Amino acid sequence: MKDKVICLIDCEAFYASVEKASHPEYTGKPLAVAGDPSRRSGVILSACPIAKGYGVATAERLGEALSKCPDLIIVKPRMQMYIDVSLRITEIYESFTDLVEIFSIDESFLDVTDSVGMFGSPEEMAKQIQIQVMLATGVKVRFGVSSTKMIAKLACDHFGKKNAEGIYIMNKETIADDLWKLPIEKMFGVAGRMTQHFFRLGVHTIEELAQTPLPKLKSMLRTRFGKNADIHATLLWQTANGIDDSKVTPSTHRVAPKSISHMMTLPFEFIREDQIDTILLELTEEICRDARRKGYMGSTITVGCMCSPYDAPTGFSRQMTMPDPTNITNTVYEAARKLFYQFWDGMPVRRAGVTISGLIEDTDYQLTMFEDQERQRALEKATDSIKDRFGSAAIARASSFGAAGKAKHRALIIGGHYK
Repeated sequence: MKDKVICLIDCEAFYASVEKASHPEYTGKPLAVAGDPSRRSGVILSACPIAKGYGVATAERLGEALSKCPDLIIVKPRMQMYIDVSLRITEIYESFTDLVEIFSIDESFLDVTDSVGMFGSPEEMAKQIQIQVMLATGVKVRFGVSSTKMIAKLACDHFGKKNAEGIYIMNKETIADDLWKLPIEKMFGVAGRMTQHFFRLGVHTIEELAQTPLPKLKSMLRTRFGKNADIHATLLWQTANGIDDSKVTPSTHRVAPKSISHMMTLPFEFIREDQIDTILLELTEEICRDARRKGYMGSTITVGCMCSPYDAPTGFSRQMTMPDPTNITNTVYEAARKLFYQFWDGMPVRRAGVTISGLIEDTDYQLTMFEDQERQRALEKATDSIKDRFGSAAIARASSFGAAGKAKHRALIIGGHYK
């Protein structure tokens, strides 16, 4: 049986690369994609290699980045564009193999075991993919190649991203020379306090971890993880030794969700019931629309909030089970509203969230004596269709057009950032 050939492909400075490809005038200049400071989100989301050369780092505050690089070009995120480019890149991957597992918006695993004979060696195929992605999107992709998913990712993160070709192949025979020489903190799943724990145990490199007998490693980790130590120790030990039986699974990102939720930080502190009702209704509309789009109903509703003062915030997160599973907005809203006012302490609300869980498919649903569900489902379906076609702000409740409403603003963003 031949060894697997697994690739982890990463897009270099993805958001920044997309923006540079869209704006040739930024060629050769430091650029970063950052959130809007006026909405408390002024952090670096992505920085191009030139900006990183000045020390600009992902997740640092915009002010700190500008102090390092005063000429830094700041571009607001355009999430819809990044999603579209990511999908285009995935299409290119799928022209080489049908075994593509999306790991994040800018990373994917590919099982090319049965493709390398058609496209040449793994390195030759990687170069072909790099060329096609660059021509189609202007984005550079880097490769880690191995016989397992975990080692492929480590090969990309620690070697593929750091050489000029952007390709690194780590075979089972080269793990000792490549992976083992790295410090323990470079190990996937080891960071922060875990690193310090290994230091106290006398483990400073991945090699020392790999060569520790598994029973001994389990015993060493029990002092930190208790009964969960055996599982964690086994996973770390197997990774260090290049053992990973997990498959590249194209459907990974389509697994049924355990819950659907939305949370928002409010533009100002809400203290009146009409303000709170508006935001609860908007949140409920979003989760119910998501549930309907994905084909689910939920039976459990969770409501949470954070309240002032800033130095000692109060808040709660409480849940209740509804009589029947549903995705009808008004039904879920009434449950959310009841739950909120049952536990709210009256302090000004800074953040609120609503979650629906206990999900089941919406192909079967209970008909009750007290609700005209068929009529309500038809109405919800009609409004969803309008929003899908013309945008989320195409139709909204009157309350959302008041000062407390955020539906119009939220229609402009994806994942907390502008489309």
